[in-house]
Amino acid sequence: MFEWWHWMVLGLCLSMAELLVPAFFIVWFGIGALGVGIVLLFAPALSLATQLLLWAGLSTVLVAVWFRHFRPRTMTSVGTSAASVAGEVGLLVSDITPEIRGHVRFQKPILGSDVWECYAETAIKAGARVSIVTVEGNFIKVKETK
Repeated sequence: MFEWWHWMVLGLCLSMAELLVPAFFIVWFGIGALGVGIVLLFAPALSLATQLLLWAGLSTVLVAVWFRHFRPRTMTSVGTSAASVAGEVGLLVSDITPEIRGHVRFQKPILGSDVWECYAETAIKAGARVSIVTVEGNFIKVKETK
């Protein structure tokens, strides 16, 4: 049977282990263990199965709350999926034909860059407004926008 201080030591050890694994994930299991230690201070007759269930539940809730509500939102346009930029409109910088690639400039950066090398299935003159059809590696396929 675990005593309250066993859980406190486990919680501190897990929290310190976060220093070795900088994923900010193990700390929630440590805080869950500290929570079980505090509960055992007030209810020392809990069975081991109840303690383990309480620890798993607290840890799961803390991880879920972290990832759902409090995790820093650091995703930038570089982390945006290619599918989400389809339809973005830019200005064609150089003429393109089905055989010759050109460049398109966007008002705001698309996937981390405001100028992209592009190609199209039809010939389009420089200065035309084009929209993204798809992103294919380092190139984008565009079509003329009316």
